[in-house]
Formats: sequence, structure tokens, C-alpha cells
Amino acid sequence: MSTSIPASAPKPPSQHELALMIWLAVTPTLLVINLVLGPLLAVLPLVLRTIVVVTIAVPIVIYAVMPVLHKLRRGLLARRAA
Repeated sequence: MSTSIPASAPKPPSQHELALMIWLAVTPTLLVINLVLGPLLAVLPLVLRTIVVVTIAVPIVIYAVMPVLHKLRRGLLARRAA
């Protein structure tokens, strides 16, 4: 099994690109969660409310939003290369 990256594969994102992608993933995710669940979670202490929000947000960001952003980035890089 080969673990080499194909020549056509784009480089991994730089630290700055990754920071921007994470910001683009986390900000709207947290906004939506807070808009939807804010009234329900308002009765909880801040620490518990934060734990609940993070427990919901992290899987959404990692498994749903970041893969989409990586795919969009690959498409943009492919367009530039063409």
C-alpha cells in the first residue's frame, strides 16, 4: 500500500489558510447553535452551557464543515492551476 501523495494533489493548507478555514467553519456553526439552542441553554451555568455547545459544534465542524471547505479549496487550487 502506497502512502505517497499523487503529483496532482494540492499541498496541505498553510498555517494561515488553515486558521482561516477553521474560523470560517467555527463562527457560523457556533452562531447557529447559539441562535437555535440559546434560549434552552440560558438556564445552565456558563461552564456547562459551553461544554454542551462545544460538544455539539466540534463534530459538526470536523465531520461536516471542514471537509466541504477542503473540497472547495482543492477546487479553487485546481482552477488556478488550469
